[in-house]
Amino acid sequence: MARTRPLGVNTWVWTSPLTDASLREIAPRVAGWGFDVLELPVEDVTDWHPQQTAGVLADLGLGASVSLVMGPGRELVAADAGTIRRTQDYLRQVVDMAHAVGSRVVGGPAYASVGRTWRMTAGQREAANAELVDHLAPVVEHAMAAGVRIGLEPLNRYETSLVNTVDQGLALVAPLPSEGIGLMLDIYHMNIEETDLAAAVTRAGDRIAHVQVCGNDRGAPGADHLDWTAFLGALDASGYDGSLCIESFTADNATIATAASIWRPLAPTQDAIAVDGLDFLRGLMRG
Repeated sequence: MARTRPLGVNTWVWTSPLTDASLREIAPRVAGWGFDVLELPVEDVTDWHPQQTAGVLADLGLGASVSLVMGPGRELVAADAGTIRRTQDYLRQVVDMAHAVGSRVVGGPAYASVGRTWRMTAGQREAANAELVDHLAPVVEHAMAAGVRIGLEPLNRYETSLVNTVDQGLALVAPLPSEGIGLMLDIYHMNIEETDLAAAVTRAGDRIAHVQVCGNDRGAPGADHLDWTAFLGALDASGYDGSLCIESFTADNATIATAASIWRPLAPTQDAIAVDGLDFLRGLMRG
């Protein structure tokens, strides 16, 4: 039996970008199914209104988590000063939006645009890591002041060449305050890059800031080959007390389908990814 913890779902299961109108349509359904948390991506800081969103969620009894989005032109490493500054400004704004909706965490690959890869020698990687720490530091300071923790997300090798594994992520966040930054673990990426999911969770330990889950093919949790019992057991032993949020994507939006390589339906319906995943995770927690 796994620890009972809040369960959430990312609005990317149904739409991109999230808007005030789509939020008002999605949130009541998510609450009606019994989710505890709605995860809100911020593709652009003008996509949805934080105060209005906070009201919608409060009326439905839903908590919030927030996903940062590193699209083209958002870089904290190996970029010009203007790009770095604009990216830091974006991240600070996302932190402010998270604070406004009551989210304790902002998770995502807060280092480089998704899909950007480049070869590095050991020395170049060390220099890139040092540069990233310098550029993250003011964002982390802002997050701590807002009572928000950054969850830096390792991505698989096809989406970045900078941070692929828990160990790489831990090395990056180590010089920065733990209360301001940890790791966001996404089981989809971990299934590609980690040789032992439970052992990686154990190494992440108290640096775990947030956890995203899905099937190994981005479908519903449970409709897959993953060892969920070991994964959740390691999370429980780590002391992580946050939510598990289902993250998947819709093939109906060409931009997000291409970015996430969603070329086929991952379940009979998008709703099924959420509902079936919720039922599976609840069952694990009930034992």
